Amino acid sequence: MSSRSANDTGAAQPAARNGMPDGDTAPRLVNGLGDDDAAARRFPKSPYLRPADPESVLDLVCVGFGPASVAIAVALHDALEAGELVHAPRVLFLEKQARFAWHAGMLLPGAKMQISFLKDLASLRNPRSNFTFLNFLHKNDRLVDFINLNTFLPARAEYEDYLRWCARHFDDVVRYHSQVLSVSPVSDERPCQMFTVTSRNAKTGATTTYRARHVVVAIGGQPSIPRPFPTQHPRVIHSSQYAQMVPKILADNSAPCRVAIIGAGQSAAEIFNNVQALFPNSKTYLVMRSEFLRPSDDSPFVNSIFNPEFVDTIYPKPSAYRANLLADARATNYGVVRLELIEHLYEAMYHQKRVLGPDETKWPHRILAGRDVVGVQEMPDGVIRLKVAPLPVPGVPDGPLLEQEALDVDLVICATGYKRTAHLDMLKDTWRLLPAVDSGASEVAAQRNDRWLVETAEGDGFRTRLMEVGRDYGVKFSAGAVAPGSGIWLQGCCEATHGLSDTLLSILSTRSGEMVQSIFGAPAQGK
Repeated sequence: MSSRSANDTGAAQPAARNGMPDGDTAPRLVNGLGDDDAAARRFPKSPYLRPADPESVLDLVCVGFGPASVAIAVALHDALEAGELVHAPRVLFLEKQARFAWHAGMLLPGAKMQISFLKDLASLRNPRSNFTFLNFLHKNDRLVDFINLNTFLPARAEYEDYLRWCARHFDDVVRYHSQVLSVSPVSDERPCQMFTVTSRNAKTGATTTYRARHVVVAIGGQPSIPRPFPTQHPRVIHSSQYAQMVPKILADNSAPCRVAIIGAGQSAAEIFNNVQALFPNSKTYLVMRSEFLRPSDDSPFVNSIFNPEFVDTIYPKPSAYRANLLADARATNYGVVRLELIEHLYEAMYHQKRVLGPDETKWPHRILAGRDVVGVQEMPDGVIRLKVAPLPVPGVPDGPLLEQEALDVDLVICATGYKRTAHLDMLKDTWRLLPAVDSGASEVAAQRNDRWLVETAEGDGFRTRLMEVGRDYGVKFSAGAVAPGSGIWLQGCCEATHGLSDTLLSILSTRSGEMVQSIFGAPAQGK
């Protein structure tokens, strides 16, 4: 969708009930989008966050407009509506995608959310907000129908509809097709008063710069494709590309095809199951290092690790304590699968054994557990040959119990997670504002995963500097390097300090209120 022209904004404007203008006539949504461009233009916009002159000094620029930044927009709207902020800040959200999208590559038929709809963008902070999931249902005449589903777990596609519905209220302050290249101090003077955010238009290639006192970096994770897989091969893709790329690569659903899925988590299991449904003549291989598909632990005591107040519990703890706790709780989120899907896949494996016999090499769909891909070779006919080897067995010096195997496939899908370090290069021009550490301290810090070490060229050599965040997610710059009322905040890359909820949806509603409080001084609702 195209960006609207930006104009300066003044004080917050009053609104009618529910924070929306009287006579709210929101168009019906088709997968979260208006029926046509005219309907999209009629979509009600927030009366509080209005366009600002892009040449002016902005109060806040958010890099990325995924759920974390949408939640900040929602929290700002609610704070202004409640009178907790007197003047509407000049804000701008920059997003590299053409429109709002959330895990579009994994919106598979039948896929459901793994958290309650009550952990939406507003309810835990302000259940009266216009932007709750329940109000989204109400506005779209589906509240009673949803109640009749008797579930707290909506379809993943419907939840993306909800997120996009929230995002559309802020179209006036979002610039899509804008990929941020860097965040830099405006000048070398100390203390730094503001930052320059440089973005490139994905369609035209033109660069634009903005000045802002506060910057939030919320760019999400970057798909991780591990060795030995090539990173730019047309038939080796990441799970985040699945829904868009597979129909292009395997255009004929009835044609025979062979697909390898790498991973042991929810995404890997969902894709393994979905390929079988989409391509009835497929052969599929789920290759995973784990010996078993393990169920996710969502029991109530363990699930409290995703409670908003748990951040206050984990952040002050020593680094080793945090690392041990997060490792102990990995079964809540990493390398695990919903029990219902595990049971479905086990039943499918059972029926293959019943019909085709115990020799798994004759089955069309196989789970190769305790295996690792140790080699990838492209064959002359375009087929990809995977060399799959059993993992070494501790205490068995004579080698693995199983033999290596070669799999010839037409497509490899890596459901292998994400990297979350892109913020470092984006903030490279600010590294000199970070505190320096001596060699001894840097060696200790290098052994930890709750902070980042960077090197700046200074004089004839390099100097090691430390990037870490405070409880409010703000980057800790050197004393006096950044002026009060200015700063940079990080979202979605602070799991090691703030807990497993950092990269998830669970606490977006309360965290966004804390962000608004930290940046603008507004009290966080629900506290």
